[in-house]
This record gives sequence, C-alpha cells and structure tokens, in this order.
Amino acid sequence: MADKEYERKYKEDRPVLAICYDFDKTLSPDDMQAQGYIQKVFKGDVQTFWKESNDFAEANEMDTNLAYMYKMVDEAQGRILFTRETLAEYGSKVKLFPGVEEWFEKIRKFGIENNVIVEHYIISSGLKEMIEGTSIAKAGAFERIYASSFLFNERGVGIWPAQVINYTNKTQFLFRIEKGVLDVNDSRVNDYFAPEDIRVPFRNIVYIGDSATDIPCMKLVNAYGGHSIGVYSNDTLDKSKVFKMLGDNRIKYFAPADYTENSELDKLVRAIIVRTAANEVLEEKYFSCKKEHADAKACEENDNNTQMRMNLIFSLDGSRNFATTHTIMRELLLIEDWSQSEIDMLLDIALNNHPVRYLLNDIDVKAFYQKIIGMLDKETEKALQVKNHFE
Repeated sequence: MADKEYERKYKEDRPVLAICYDFDKTLSPDDMQAQGYIQKVFKGDVQTFWKESNDFAEANEMDTNLAYMYKMVDEAQGRILFTRETLAEYGSKVKLFPGVEEWFEKIRKFGIENNVIVEHYIISSGLKEMIEGTSIAKAGAFERIYASSFLFNERGVGIWPAQVINYTNKTQFLFRIEKGVLDVNDSRVNDYFAPEDIRVPFRNIVYIGDSATDIPCMKLVNAYGGHSIGVYSNDTLDKSKVFKMLGDNRIKYFAPADYTENSELDKLVRAIIVRTAANEVLEEKYFSCKKEHADAKACEENDNNTQMRMNLIFSLDGSRNFATTHTIMRELLLIEDWSQSEIDMLLDIALNNHPVRYLLNDIDVKAFYQKIIGMLDKETEKALQVKNHFE
C-alpha cells in the first residue's frame, strides 16, 4: 500500500521564525479544565480533581494525561453531553493573560516589517478541543495546535484519546515544525534534510513555557541555538520556577506573562525577530559560499577524472605489447563513467591497434569492450565491427 501524500511546507524566500507556546499558565493563568469544566462536572473542587486523577494514574501505572482525560469522560457521564462542541464552549470561557488577544497578529506584522515570516504554534498537554474554542484560535492565531485530543464517535461523543501529549513527546513537534512536515501521521519527519533545505532551523525556533513540563522542549531548542523563554505570573511575580530553569540552563530568558505592547516579553520577542533577520542574511551567505565551493570542487574532480581517462586512452593507443595492454586494461575496467566520444576513441583503438585487436577475445579485454559498447546511446558502426571480432 502506497504511503499517503501529506501536505507539507517548504523553505520560504524569507526566514521563518516559529514561536511555540505551551498553553496553561503560559497564555492562560490556570489549567484550562479548571476554568469551568471541573467546577460544573466534578463534585469536588479543582485540587481534589487533580489529586484523584494523579492518584488514579499512579495506581494504574498510567500516563497522567491519559488519566485526566479518562476522568473527564467518566465524570461527564450522566451530567453533560461530552462532545467537541461542549469542550469548545468551555474553551471559549478560558481566561488569557494581558495582551494575548492582540499578540499574535501584532508580532506577525512586526515580522513582516523586518522581512521575517512569523508563525505561531501550540504544543500543549491541554485539550485541543478546548484550545480550538478560545477566541485566539477562532481568529486563526495558530499555524497548528498540537495538543491532547479525543476520538469522537458517530454521535459526536468523546469516547477515547486520539492524541496524548506529555512533556517528553512534545519534542517531536519541534522536529515537524523544523522540517515543515506538520501532519502528525506523516512519517517523512524522519527523512534527512540538508541544512540549507531546512524550513525552520532550530536557531529560528522560540519556545515559551512556564514549568518543568516544558523542559525537554526548552533544552532541545537551547541545544541547537534557538530561544527558550520562561514566563511567570504577572500577578504573583513568583520567579522561583524560572530561576530554577535558568540555573539549570533550560531557558535563556524569562519575563512576566504580559503580552501587551512594550512589555518585557514584547521587547524580547521583537529583539529575537530583528536578530533573526540579520542572522539569516549571514546564513544565506554561508550556504552560498558553501555551494560555490562544492561546485568548484566537483568541477575540479571532474577535470581530474577526465584527464585520468584521457591518459589511459593515450596509453592504450600507444601500447605495443600484450603485457602493457593487459596492465592498462585492469585500470580501464575500474572506470564506470565514459563519455560517448571517449567510447568512440576506445573503439577506434580496438580496430587499429594491433595488440588490442589481437587480444579482443581475452577475458579482460572482451569484458571491457562489451561494457563500453553497452554504454552507447546508440550502437555505432565501429561497435558492430568490434563485436564481429568477438568469438
């Protein structure tokens, strides 16, 4: 069965800067489930919900994200209709940090002004269906939303996890963004891409998160020259998490989760865009120099190979004894690429050089001439004459 052809993105004529965001406590002050869903569906409070979910995961050696998704489905039974629309409705009520509503388009426009294409991505352990219900997602803020999601049956009811994203498998989506292979089922993400063909090199990836669950992505982005930013609540101003992440070399920068004009975060991201524009001019110059060098090297190697082949042809033509002819023939047999004009010269030698013509039925000589006759685009009169000498 042939592999399905998925749509993918290719390298642009301008640098692309991908800004990747966690969601809960990065764009929103709290977990999305705790902003209406848990209070309405669960009998206890928010803290009890998460404790029961985590205890259930531990008791069953279960991924904690699978556990909370199971608990959401289980608690919904008999209380609400657990559909995509219901989750989107709860998502529409999720609160956002200051400036988030205007942030994405504002940063995109600043990118355009600096000749940089800015794309926004969500990589979250939260629920895709709830994120899709937010005002920012409805406004088209995100290129892709990578988040945990449900499988819905023919009646539209959520019955099973379709995608589960935890802190370790978040990193796969960075590689998808890097290569432009965005569909979660597209196996071409494992293909090799030459550095000059990478759509979004890691140096042009920004990851913005708030906690330990973001560390694998932050560490990966850091390791390959990108930009990782830790954000903290602009209400409590508690920097304990970002201090630890910076001390452990997980992030390069930190700032309050304030996305308004001229905030620390706003200035920081704008500076990254400006730096990206300047840096990519140098990168393109580097790849241009690299290509010119490779072309020159290939040309030089081709010239050397041509000279080597011509030297062997002249040596064969000048051969006056059988021993010399066999010695030259061993070297000729090692060469796999002969031009049509070179083959014509070699056929001419076979017909006019006495030692060569006399030896045409020796194993090595015959093998060589059969080989080069097979390389002809069209069999010539000289080729037919040589073949007539074969026994």
